Amino acid sequence: MTKIQLRYELAKPLDDTLLERISQLNGVYGIERIQLSPGMDWIMVEYDASRLSAAEVENVLHRSGIPVQLRA
Repeated sequence: MTKIQLRYELAKPLDDTLLERISQLNGVYGIERIQLSPGMDWIMVEYDASRLSAAEVENVLHRSGIPVQLRA
């Protein structure tokens, strides 16, 4: 298992709907952990690179309705 962490900026302020969508990502195969920043303006996604690629992780986020942009 190769764990990778990616940080994504939230494109809009966090609300109850986005928080619920983020919590549902824990059930996605290959996603190990989701961490919300203290300022609630970005999330860190830890995933298993032997199961998902970075592009697939971002696709899952967008399909889930979470507006994110990869943090540089």
